[in-house]
Amino acid sequence: MSDTNTQASTQASTQATTVMQRCDYLASFSDDAEVLFRPFLSPATQRLHGVLREYMQAAHMSVHCDALGNLIGRYVSPHPDAKTLLLGSHIDTVVNAGKYDGILGVLIGIAVVDALQDSAQDTAKSTALPFHVDVVALSEEEGVRFGVPFLGSLALSGQFDEALLELTDDQNVSVRQALTDFGCNTTPISNAAYHNGTYRNGTYRNALAYLEVHIEQGPYLETVNQPLGIVSHIAGQSRAHLTFHGEAGHAGTVPMHLRKDALAAAAEVVLEIERLAHSQDHLVATVGRIQAEPGAINVIAAAVSLTLDVRHPQDDMRLAAVQHLLDHAQQVCAKRHVQLDWQTLSEQAATPLEPELAESLQQLLPHAPTMISGAGHDAMVIAKTIPSALLFVRSPNGISHHPDETVLEPDVAAAIDAVCRFVGHLAETHSK
Repeated sequence: MSDTNTQASTQASTQATTVMQRCDYLASFSDDAEVLFRPFLSPATQRLHGVLREYMQAAHMSVHCDALGNLIGRYVSPHPDAKTLLLGSHIDTVVNAGKYDGILGVLIGIAVVDALQDSAQDTAKSTALPFHVDVVALSEEEGVRFGVPFLGSLALSGQFDEALLELTDDQNVSVRQALTDFGCNTTPISNAAYHNGTYRNGTYRNALAYLEVHIEQGPYLETVNQPLGIVSHIAGQSRAHLTFHGEAGHAGTVPMHLRKDALAAAAEVVLEIERLAHSQDHLVATVGRIQAEPGAINVIAAAVSLTLDVRHPQDDMRLAAVQHLLDHAQQVCAKRHVQLDWQTLSEQAATPLEPELAESLQQLLPHAPTMISGAGHDAMVIAKTIPSALLFVRSPNGISHHPDETVLEPDVAAAIDAVCRFVGHLAETHSK
């Protein structure tokens, strides 16, 4: 089957139309009347749960909400003690979001289960899947409300630190209180985790694998004219905050050779950040915010602060790049008689995804390129405890986290078709 102009099954095409319509409808579930904004455990999320529950039940899934607000629909295997294949993504958004980030993967998971049900009826026999299929609508990935991302996937993968329950939002509401207000079960968050061989709440939680379908959020698939891409690694990430301390002075009276210009020092470092990223494959580095003080047109900058974001799929390369930039910044500051404060904000290790799952996808999609994701996704968290795969869907113009974000319906059909065939391939493998 060709990937460039995938002729997905009629069933997948029909399902894709439904998914696109549902994405349009669910974009109205917002806590802001002007833009799409649906943070973790918000009223809009509560309403969204009600509709997603209806979609899951219509696909013959049993549905429950776990201790961290993840909504989970289960398509049951005839084998009660079977392992579980997880399909899904997150349902929270950034401020002024697009329609497809996260929610597309959830709706594709539901569409795949619906297709499995239709297939079972067409063959006049009940499903014989050797594993359960759980569609997971993860409650939190973006980190907007409480400042920490991936809360939903941390809970689902058994990595949630219960100290996170004490985080507070800008209204001084804690995660613990937000969960109570949302109506989540007050049992320990650990009950949300999928553990090998663990029997919880009448359900075996022995995870087989996790497959996430997500919009690419970048332009690569469009440049190579492919609807789908298979992610092999998710890049590691370093974040830092740099402050350059110089000396204010009159713009007209202080000679150039006597200046301690914090902005000139910062500018020299910013250019080195860009140069270094251009010089190494797969390295990206970004200064996303910069502020100069006092910020007057006729005053030499006394202090400049900026943010730094460095990403690479190999941790040693990323850390070496960060060290180089720190050394360079110190040299620049020494030359210009400016002081440097460097604060490391976070370090996220690179995540290789499960090679066997990626190889299975490659067999089904021989023309799909293998990719490295520069953006973080739930799969990078879940992969630490559950074998995980990530399938990208083309993002026209590479736009994401913006109202103009979109996907093409034929690409959605290709993704549904691919995941259906992936489930079938996995079933054949585990039936032997």
